[in-house]
Amino acid sequence: MGRVAGFKYIVLVLVGTVTCLPSARAWAEASPFVGRWHYNKALSTLRPGEAPASDLVAEISRVDSTHLRWSVTTRDSQGKDDVESFDIPANGEFYPISEDAAASFRVSGTTLQAMFKDQNGQSDAMTCTLSSNQAKMTCNGLITQVDGKTAKYVDVFDRT
Repeated sequence: MGRVAGFKYIVLVLVGTVTCLPSARAWAEASPFVGRWHYNKALSTLRPGEAPASDLVAEISRVDSTHLRWSVTTRDSQGKDDVESFDIPANGEFYPISEDAAASFRVSGTTLQAMFKDQNGQSDAMTCTLSSNQAKMTCNGLITQVDGKTAKYVDVFDRT
């Protein structure tokens, strides 16, 4: 599942900006996760065999106990951007996010839990937490392959 398992599906930049009414924007800003997040390569740990992206930016425009709207822009080594977005309930139940994958999200205060699974049985469980000043988001993940082998990773993002 590669980066797709984490932020590429969360994929967790909702093509940029929130274009909501002012009252809705004020509501969305109540979540400490809402904002633009830049991948910190120096503090992150890749999965075994995974090549780092040249750049990765996540933009979260809505997070609450019932819904999550999140997009990720990944830039490859040739400078080509790939944008993936989703808009999904955050009630802990699985919902399709592509033809071959589903995701489940749950939010509680400054913790966001995500679980991704593909049609082959591979899964990615991730828990994201915010630093005390809400300037860093750290996502600890565990990939479980179909054969049961696991690999841990850490994705760290700086608020921009």
